[in-house]
Amino acid sequence: QVQLVESGGGLVQPGGSLRLTCAPSERIFSITHMGWYRQAPGKERELVASITYGGSTKYADSVKGRFTISGDNAKNTVYLQMNSLKPEDTAVYYCNIEAGWATLVDYWGKGTLVTVSS
Repeated sequence: QVQLVESGGGLVQPGGSLRLTCAPSERIFSITHMGWYRQAPGKERELVASITYGGSTKYADSVKGRFTISGDNAKNTVYLQMNSLKPEDTAVYYCNIEAGWATLVDYWGKGTLVTVSS
């Protein structure tokens, strides 16, 4: 069973930066999208950013201009550079990789906690 391993979360002051990394335990073939979601306490999980295999990106309005998603297709690795962090960015961040042809499969990480606080 493929596992996605996230790293890079932690405690940071407002205005600070963090870089999240997500890599699978084994190679995933036919990737269509890679992305990051987050879930804050008492809220639903929401899309933060995604990137297609071809490099097209999409961002939640709340993070545009502050977060940057990038991917390394050869390593099946996806990154999320988070700058100018705000307390409202505090959440558990989950990595997602979608893959397949006729049938799409979603892989999820277990999440990494990002806390923005002074």
